Amino acid sequence: MKKVILFFSVLLALVGATAKVQLPSIIGSHMVLQQKSTVKIWGWSAPAEKINIQVGWDTTNYNVTASRGARWVAEIKTPAAGGPYTIKIKASNEILLEDVMIGEVWVCSGQSNMEWSADQGLKQSKEESPNANNKSIRFFYVPKSTSSTPQDDVKAQWVVCNPEDMLHFSAIGYFFGKQINASTGFPVGLINSNWGGTPAEVWTPGEIVQNDPDLRNASEKLVPTQWWPYVRGEAYNAMIYPLTNFEIAGTIWYQGESNVGTHYAYQRLFTNMIDSWRKAWNKNFPFYFVQIAPYNYGENHINGALLREAQTRSTSFPKTGMVVVSDLVDNVKDIHPTLKKEVAARLANYALAETYGVSGLSYKSPVYASHSIEKNKIRIQFENVPTVLISKGGEPTDFYIAGADGFFVPAKAVIDGKTILVSSKNVKDPVDVRFGFTNTAMPNLFSQEGLPVNLFRTDK
Repeated sequence: MKKVILFFSVLLALVGATAKVQLPSIIGSHMVLQQKSTVKIWGWSAPAEKINIQVGWDTTNYNVTASRGARWVAEIKTPAAGGPYTIKIKASNEILLEDVMIGEVWVCSGQSNMEWSADQGLKQSKEESPNANNKSIRFFYVPKSTSSTPQDDVKAQWVVCNPEDMLHFSAIGYFFGKQINASTGFPVGLINSNWGGTPAEVWTPGEIVQNDPDLRNASEKLVPTQWWPYVRGEAYNAMIYPLTNFEIAGTIWYQGESNVGTHYAYQRLFTNMIDSWRKAWNKNFPFYFVQIAPYNYGENHINGALLREAQTRSTSFPKTGMVVVSDLVDNVKDIHPTLKKEVAARLANYALAETYGVSGLSYKSPVYASHSIEKNKIRIQFENVPTVLISKGGEPTDFYIAGADGFFVPAKAVIDGKTILVSSKNVKDPVDVRFGFTNTAMPNLFSQEGLPVNLFRTDK
């Protein structure tokens, strides 16, 4: 009899222990909650358990009851940016969340150029580290993980920006967040979820790729490595899906190098990925990304250009924006350009202008708009040229022109205000122009405001 009583006592103790209210790791002390929103706080408990939530910014009592599946979620309204606040969660146990800020939350995702930090020897991060004490910036570093099915949680925690943690955090993410905070005064939460080398397929729900024959065929051409996953959906399931209840302002993204070989499918893949994230978050948030930089991809001298072209076409997708970085490269033989602070500044300017309504910023690179043939010359018109075009260090470079035979030869380009006149004495009846359309091109053509002109071709 004593053994039976002991057994039930242990069983009750175990049930009591497992019935305690638990939170996902992204709901914790030092977090940033999205301002002026209805945010979710959720977790697990005993079935039908009643949970009370009290927040430090108002007097509302939020009461929810766990489902028979032992899950619960509360929707809570947040005020304008500010803090710190506390949040109390009461049930059979009590959880106190401290130092909670209200502000702007951004996901920083992609592959190695987003991941790159002082850990990889980045000089800019090392130099910045001693100054990286900022209580208004918070980090959440999602560890590398994969799963064949969507997961509920990740193993991470929010930390206040400090010199040590900044050294391990995405350099682009940190400098982006620092500029947003400095320009707006809003606290900024940065979610670091990236993995060097990963193709976009692993960040896209697997069924989207599987159910599209073109995307599926392209994904089957991915080459397995020992350093990063290549199976569609595996990083999304483990590193993105667990975050999708957490309200965000938007995403910044730097990826594409691992999809150069399947550039023909990238626009469709990328925009489907963006759409799937928005549907998972149930929010049409802005998605700002970096065009891949010039790099020597080997014998095929335009595959990288074709991927950059696919990225350019992706900007027609709603609420997206791309920054061009063809001038921020120190070595075309290194796939990791070191000028991450400058890249982050362009992303931040895009967000400040488009998301936060800051006026007076030049944030869009000039892009091809149209062309017309004028005797033996072709005139190129551009969008996003506020004043005039300029070239640095001589005449404009990296222009090529072709006649009806489609054979491109180097061309002379002359700036004419906001347009360019392109010609060659070897092409009497020009038909098409290409600009910067090679893997390693670093053209010297800019807007007077200092942004590089994006590559283009008029031939299809």
